Amino acid sequence: MRIGYLECFAGISGDMLLGALVDAGVSTELLQQTAGALKIGAELDTRSVDRSGIRSTKVDVKVAGKLAEAMEHDHNHSHDHDGHGQAHDHSHEHDHSRPHSHGRSWRQIRELIVHSDLREDAKALALRTFELLAQAEAKIHGMPVEEAHFHEVGSVDAIVDIVCGAVGLCSLNVDRWYASPINTGSGFIDCAHGRFPVPAPATAELLKGLPTYAAGPKKELTTPTGAALLRALGCSFGEAPGMVAEAIGYGAGTWNPERFPNVLRLTIGESTVTDANQDRVTVLECAIDDATPQVLAYAMELALENGALDAMAAAVTMKKGRLGALLTVLAKPEDAAAIEALLFRETTTLGIRRRSEARVILDRSFVTVETAFGRIRVKVASRGGEQRNAMPEYEDCRRAAREHGAPLKLVIEAALAAFAEHPAKA
Repeated sequence: MRIGYLECFAGISGDMLLGALVDAGVSTELLQQTAGALKIGAELDTRSVDRSGIRSTKVDVKVAGKLAEAMEHDHNHSHDHDGHGQAHDHSHEHDHSRPHSHGRSWRQIRELIVHSDLREDAKALALRTFELLAQAEAKIHGMPVEEAHFHEVGSVDAIVDIVCGAVGLCSLNVDRWYASPINTGSGFIDCAHGRFPVPAPATAELLKGLPTYAAGPKKELTTPTGAALLRALGCSFGEAPGMVAEAIGYGAGTWNPERFPNVLRLTIGESTVTDANQDRVTVLECAIDDATPQVLAYAMELALENGALDAMAAAVTMKKGRLGALLTVLAKPEDAAAIEALLFRETTTLGIRRRSEARVILDRSFVTVETAFGRIRVKVASRGGEQRNAMPEYEDCRRAAREHGAPLKLVIEAALAAFAEHPAKA
């Protein structure tokens, strides 16, 4: 099994990830073509730099020969270039009391990506990244997700970072991603809402439940874009997994402090784990007889939003003949503590059983099919190259059903029919 490991000892940002990808062997021509395909006037500038004695690759986004980040900063002077010099990543710095002078909404960015000519797995990763950013923005500002409007994260610079990053990551054909604990940095940053401690609000929201720490210079080391990409990848966090390394890349941030290499290291290789389709999950389980179905449904919904792999409830008969529900949540080991705390907070349980179990899983990928209701993603499960099952994505089908005023079951049937008719093309 091919795996990738991201070492975030100096944090992570969009430009650092692009640099690490190029340094590890991702084609610069591929990334240039991707930037051009977005049709927003962007191109990439790639060069070799020194970061505290470490040779690394720096990637910048340019528009008409000028740094996009600098142009966007000149357009809005309310941003501080602390940390990696990634002002475009500071989506939390937008002042909603002023009109949106630039930037894009979640809906606009979604349309831009969906209608691009990118490969489908890269589209899905880029959309997931922006969806996570939209959810963070919506929660911070108390608005519906669909109304989230990105400011700097909706700029040319950040869009290219995320989309090119998604294309580069998918081009490596990695089966599973891993990452080290994340160095957020420390100190303060200036934003439109005042002076905030690091991590900034959007970054802090995106890093909930992930292992973090603060070390090194008092700078912002992890940006919202970097945090969202990590979460969208579905990384497992911890020490480096057993692997035979094939490629190693170093991606540089903007600033160059002494005795602190401001780089992101990316290692790609083959896993030394014998069963490539097996991992371990934490099972959280509790029996509840004094909560309404609505409370349990809400707790399950929150658990899934916060990284749970699955959540289910089954009717059980408890002591003294009381009817109740057995609530079971599956989580990655690194997410278990946060989800356990969530269950204690959101339900009436007095105790939660926790155990570690082995899990055998099928390989999963996404394809997109054309239907009378629009484009629908289909999740395909396989093992050893043999397809086992396929199922349309619920969120895509729900959105299409609402947009077209059609029954959900008809949208699902249409997606399955389209996939069955042209599975290879899909």
